[in-house]
Amino acid sequence: MDRFSEYRIMWVLVFFDLPTETKKERKAAADFRKRITADGFTMFQFSIYLRHCPSRENADVHIKRVKSFLPDYGHIGIMCITDKQFGDIEIFTSKKPQKPQTGPQQLELF
Repeated sequence: MDRFSEYRIMWVLVFFDLPTETKKERKAAADFRKRITADGFTMFQFSIYLRHCPSRENADVHIKRVKSFLPDYGHIGIMCITDKQFGDIEIFTSKKPQKPQTGPQQLELF
């Protein structure tokens, strides 16, 4: 199978709804965002972050890392989809269709 197949390349999405009523909760929510951002996730929407991964094995590494960052309270979901599935997402900004974010350019060294 092709190493760069749209069925092998994965996107990891992290969805969350974290409490922010107290100073401690706000800090925990901010820390969670900072930690997943430091791991290469980018904001898709306010409480949805995503990361491009070259393989399922690499996605599993980042999923495990996100699980190690989970705060004590809140709801967090993690979903992994193929690049092909991600490419089929319909995104709209003020009724205007937008193209989904593309993955980073893959550099291959010999």
